[in-house]
Amino acid sequence: MSSDISVEIKGVSKSYSVVKALDNISLSVKKGEMFGLIGPDGAGKSTLFRILTTLILPDSGVATIEGLDVRRDYKSIRRIIGYMPGRFSLYGDLTVDENLSFFASVFNVKVADNYPLIENIFKDIAPFGNRRASRLSGGMKQKLALSCALIHKPSVLFLDEPTTGVDPVSRKEFWQMLERLKTNGITIVVSTSYMDEALLCDRIALIKEGRVLSSNSPRGVIDSYQNKLLAIWGEDMHSLLKELRSYDRIKSVYSFGQEHHIAVDKNLYNTSYIDSLAQKLQQKGVRDFNIKEIAPTIEDCYMEFSANND
Repeated sequence: MSSDISVEIKGVSKSYSVVKALDNISLSVKKGEMFGLIGPDGAGKSTLFRILTTLILPDSGVATIEGLDVRRDYKSIRRIIGYMPGRFSLYGDLTVDENLSFFASVFNVKVADNYPLIENIFKDIAPFGNRRASRLSGGMKQKLALSCALIHKPSVLFLDEPTTGVDPVSRKEFWQMLERLKTNGITIVVSTSYMDEALLCDRIALIKEGRVLSSNSPRGVIDSYQNKLLAIWGEDMHSLLKELRSYDRIKSVYSFGQEHHIAVDKNLYNTSYIDSLAQKLQQKGVRDFNIKEIAPTIEDCYMEFSANND
């Protein structure tokens, strides 16, 4: 393994009965980078995290953390990683301070030893040190869980959908905390189903049904988009969608917030394409709509790569 690689995954597969959760996954994460695993629920993100944190074994393939094999060196790996699972996993009946002290004792360290690492994270919940963890708000639980995952100063931090169900302000604060952690040289691997969070990572992997669709920097993923993309919106969105799906010069169309996004083959696109499409819709009786060319987002890229891999 290269000396600048922190996490390396080669041909990892995992099945649960007849369900293939991971299908020949291969990825690498560089030391000190923020790497995002991006995909919807059921994509295989949590299964991959459980393998990398030595909680379950892969059916096949090899995975290493800082050069240590997840099968053979699991005890050593557990001493150098931090893991924040998707669901709140701390002890609800223990107070904030008791949870932090307990996790410090598990790794045979004192809270004071590594407190500077978590000080900016923990300061907001420090006033509630005597409150039971189960009585904290969602954002406070998130900060406590992150503090406990960091108390032994891990080399690699695994965060499985840490912002799911958290309010937008807390989401923003959490990513700001991660950016500060990077300055300490910690490798951060984070999974999320929020496509906008992909832009906050150094590199990402788009994953669907246990397969990697694309892996690159967020900009690199967007630049690899192969189609022309249009946005269309109007008063009767249902009729718009129905007519667009009957037009054979459109590769795909899907709802995207208040718009429909239309993917058009670059070879079929020209300066008169939008006028031609508008005319066809008007002939079908569709009125009061607008069309414009737009730049793709990570989500648009995910939709394209997903369709190409079906």
